Amino acid sequence: MRRGRPEESGMGIGWLRYGPTTAVLFGLALLSASAKPAPAADFYQTTAADLNGPAGSLIRVEGMDIQLTDAHVYRIVYRSTGLDGKIIPVSGLVIVPFAKPPQGGWPVIAWAHPTTGFARKCAPTVLLPDPINVIPGINEMLSRRFVVVATDYPGLGTVGPHPYLVGVSEGRAVLDSVRAAREMREANAGGRVVVWGHSQGGHAALYAGELAAKYASDLELLGVAAAAPATDLVKLFDDDLGELSGRILGALVLDSWSKVFGAPVAPYIVPAEKPYIAEIGGECIDLPNGIVRDLLADKALPKKFLVKDPTGFDPWKSLAANNSPGKAAPGAPLFIAQGTGDTTVDPSVTVAFVKAQCAKGATVRFVEYKGVTHVEIAKASARDTLAWIIDRFEGKPAPSTCGG
Repeated sequence: MRRGRPEESGMGIGWLRYGPTTAVLFGLALLSASAKPAPAADFYQTTAADLNGPAGSLIRVEGMDIQLTDAHVYRIVYRSTGLDGKIIPVSGLVIVPFAKPPQGGWPVIAWAHPTTGFARKCAPTVLLPDPINVIPGINEMLSRRFVVVATDYPGLGTVGPHPYLVGVSEGRAVLDSVRAAREMREANAGGRVVVWGHSQGGHAALYAGELAAKYASDLELLGVAAAAPATDLVKLFDDDLGELSGRILGALVLDSWSKVFGAPVAPYIVPAEKPYIAEIGGECIDLPNGIVRDLLADKALPKKFLVKDPTGFDPWKSLAANNSPGKAAPGAPLFIAQGTGDTTVDPSVTVAFVKAQCAKGATVRFVEYKGVTHVEIAKASARDTLAWIIDRFEGKPAPSTCGG
């Protein structure tokens, strides 16, 4: 990644606070080299007045102190739609090329990140000093002059609880992040977009595709790419209990859905393990290594941390089924990448999802990567994924491996 000083960028502008239709500048000032970004508690905090606007509109934007030679980096807070239909705040980041935009604006890639945790502090724009470094293929995206938008998801950064693996919530947040970027006069983002995500982000990307036509008809969705996406949540929850990483992710689902939906957890958890599940909910995932900090050695959940599988009983069973993608049309051609060495997302579950999509007439390119693990798959597939994404923006026919 090429880094340099941002003198020509104008990044570091103080908060730009946006209303429903007009932008009002607050504290406009160029930050000196010693200036610091606004404290997270201030930037991510919103009032009732801040939520007065439509989904996909900006609340505020601020330049991030990340120095690149070829792009500006901004963090944003924008409006999306909560599970109750009300407007909620969501945070994220926007990366904008240093160049004159083409007519119609820059093409947009919406990145949906893998699991980072359940707590507010686990938002990539809060957790990581340089959140763009964990976006696979970012160097090529910048060299190709895409606007890259990356949501934190509801409840990460902004007020929670975070609806972890809740498809409608994630999908709306992804789509609204693009619409918010289009409102930024700094971004010059166009309406053509491809969504790309990994793991939880693959789940989010698939839902964004399913929702786009009705929820964000102002966007032209050209494709959806997903690396090791969470698809059949009932099957994945059961499969993951054999691996510590899977049990940790299962604990995040239990913690999140009990708070978001009020689903009962007490009948399903071994009483002695309840404090550890709560503690996991307060920790964050180490994205480069794919582990929960301090938990693997100190607070490892045993294989029998559940009395019984909650996905065998309602409301958990119906919640897991209702938050599994694939029941609606994908909304655009699909690129699905899966590592055969993945022990978190069972490759057979992804294969079954692809076959089901093909049977419904979807255009799907499915690529398996021999021996590649869950943590490695987004990086391992990035070159192929970006080549596919570039072809979508160039208007080439989408390839399909269905029936092949």
